[in-house]
Amino acid sequence: MPDTVIATTTSVSVGYDLLTPLLKLIFGSDGVFSSVSLDVVMSFMQTLWGIFIILSYLISFLFLYLYIYASIHKSKLEEIQSERLRAQEHAFASANKGVSQSDRLYELHTHIDSDNPNDWKLALIEADIILDEVLKQKGYSGTSLGERLRSISPTTMASIDDAWQAHKVRNQIAHAGPGFVLTSKLARETIVQYEKVFKELGVV
Repeated sequence: MPDTVIATTTSVSVGYDLLTPLLKLIFGSDGVFSSVSLDVVMSFMQTLWGIFIILSYLISFLFLYLYIYASIHKSKLEEIQSERLRAQEHAFASANKGVSQSDRLYELHTHIDSDNPNDWKLALIEADIILDEVLKQKGYSGTSLGERLRSISPTTMASIDDAWQAHKVRNQIAHAGPGFVLTSKLARETIVQYEKVFKELGVV
């Protein structure tokens, strides 16, 4: 007997349609916003989106302005700090003309033993000045301490690496400005490096 096929127009529902009853609840004839058309709601949402975009641009411009403002003032602070350090270097060099090396080295330890981080920075700046003067006296060529150090090989000065490391810390103090945090530990380690060089050069 052949199989009988029965046609039907009844729709088959698969799963559960949550969106349709939700929209009817909100915008249907008995819905919460039955008196409000969907076009009005969409127009309102577009207005909100436009306001959001405008606020986003304003906030972005505000943060950009604050970033530029902070960068400019940071540069000014670093410049002021560098000028202050150069003035301290000049004052130290002028005040210590004719002063014995031993007295100057004693003053370094006085600054390092201080509780003031600015005194630690001053001690390293003073040590760098002393090193530069000693290398000049020893006949090392160059227009700056960095150039003089580059002219020295490890075969002629065993402590050249210590000199470089100490000089780099001094440069960080001079160029990084207030952003460079010098700890007591680093200050003391750097002074020890300077002293190694001074000892090899016959200063200590």
